[in-house]
Amino acid sequence: MRKYAAEFIGTFFLVLTIFCAVVGHHPDDGVIPALAIGFSLMVMVYAGGHISGGHYNPAVTTAVFIRGRIDARDVPGYMIAQILGGLAAALIATKLIKAGVAVAEPKLFPNVAAVLVAEFLYTFALAYVVVNVATAKATSGNSYYGLAIGSTVLVGAFAVGAVSGGAFNPAVAISAAVFKLIPISQVWIHLVADFAGGAAAGLAFRALNPDDK
Repeated sequence: MRKYAAEFIGTFFLVLTIFCAVVGHHPDDGVIPALAIGFSLMVMVYAGGHISGGHYNPAVTTAVFIRGRIDARDVPGYMIAQILGGLAAALIATKLIKAGVAVAEPKLFPNVAAVLVAEFLYTFALAYVVVNVATAKATSGNSYYGLAIGSTVLVGAFAVGAVSGGAFNPAVAISAAVFKLIPISQVWIHLVADFAGGAAAGLAFRALNPDDK
């Protein structure tokens, strides 16, 4: 239960930051929202990484499972904790902290192929960084893993946030769909791309590190 609680807390603060940084803000507000999101992930990884591994993302959990560093019996608990943490954060952000703030119409994604590619590539990048800096034997005990992971989300948000919304995380996508930041009819795009990116990252790690079991 400690691991699931840590995953709930970390995902909660990540999604809370996303919603508070995005709801009511103009898309051209500059670099602050992306910085806040990247840094929130970084500090939560440092805070809870020693307990649960600091996934805060079902796609990352998928990568770590394929890589071989989480038991199959823990995968459902991790993902449920992550999704519930995201939904709780989105509820508090939209109904309490940002209550009364006008929410723009859900962001439509007319170019489905572009969203699929953008989300797949940067979810792959995020999960690939996680398995390499936080689970590999060669980087065991390093002090930079949280910064590397948070920075990957920051880079992805700058690079393709305008294309896909920059979720790179099924828990974020589900929360955004439930609370109308993205159309619920299009959430499948993020789910397919993000889980595929996480799975590909886990397979890539195994292929490149055959001796790291």
